[in-house]
Amino acid sequence: MPRGQAPAFWYGAQPVPRWARSLVPLYRLLRLIDHARYALGLRRIQRLPVPVIVIGNLGVGGSGKTPLTLALIESLHAAGWHPGVVSRGYGGMQRTPHLLAAADTAARVGDEPLLLQRRGQVPVAVGARRADAARLLLARGVDVILSDDGLQHRALGRDIEVCVIDGVRRFGNGRLLPAGPLREPATRLAGVDFVVCNGGAAQPGEVPMSLQAGTPYALAAGAAAPPPGAEVHAIAGIGDPARFFATLRALGYRVHEHAFADHHAYVAADFAFDDGALPLLMTEKDAVKCVAFARRHWWALPVRAQLPPGFVIALLQRLAAVTVLSLPRVSQPR
Repeated sequence: MPRGQAPAFWYGAQPVPRWARSLVPLYRLLRLIDHARYALGLRRIQRLPVPVIVIGNLGVGGSGKTPLTLALIESLHAAGWHPGVVSRGYGGMQRTPHLLAAADTAARVGDEPLLLQRRGQVPVAVGARRADAARLLLARGVDVILSDDGLQHRALGRDIEVCVIDGVRRFGNGRLLPAGPLREPATRLAGVDFVVCNGGAAQPGEVPMSLQAGTPYALAAGAAAPPPGAEVHAIAGIGDPARFFATLRALGYRVHEHAFADHHAYVAADFAFDDGALPLLMTEKDAVKCVAFARRHWWALPVRAQLPPGFVIALLQRLAAVTVLSLPRVSQPR
């Protein structure tokens, strides 16, 4: 298992180690302290003058938030909105509020924000204090803000919460960190506006989502993309690398797997296995970190979230409703 990947006992039948069980009460206590600070007014929730849609999950690791965010950006544009994205910028060095520019790198702003900016063609801001970063978007004419992976970030007020679930792994063993993958208990779902199930079988009340693979594109000028049936190397530095490898096999590729930790900062030495004899496929999230030293036979596989039209309609209706009801906005305790 690559360093940084989920422990096997989170999603397998292995017993949870005693050390992990013993730390759960401490994690619960830290959560209670955080909630108490807001309840007592020691910290304030920052409200913005535009609606905020939070897209997050309950667990650690990938669940499909980035493809969903890209799909919502497209739907909002089609409905006449001007969306922007705010993110902590996990994996990047930037801590103060920063509006992404063309010259930014994943090392500075994080891989997911960079991908969202380039694929979504929208303003993206990062910073440890999301509310401050989000204010940078207002000067760009943004009239709705998508908060990437902000479900547990209470400081930024929100109007709509969307929780994404990995439909295959679900909640693993159902335990809180570090005994399990959950940052919040599954009962938290009762308080969100929409629950989106990525893959697997959606449960009652959940919105089904699937990822449709597109055509691989070259990271550098190269030959034609490898056809289905080709033998390829594949790398994945995402929350669940097995999902990407399974997608490639479903497309007909014969895959040599190379899994890395989520948000892995690639260097050329990571590709010592690549002698140039086989094409190499990777996710788009990996690709934004590899362009600088990409070789002619390296390819990225784009994916697109498929969602039922009813979900998009319901979200746009909810957005229109909160826009009318929630202004003017001020910072307030909650």
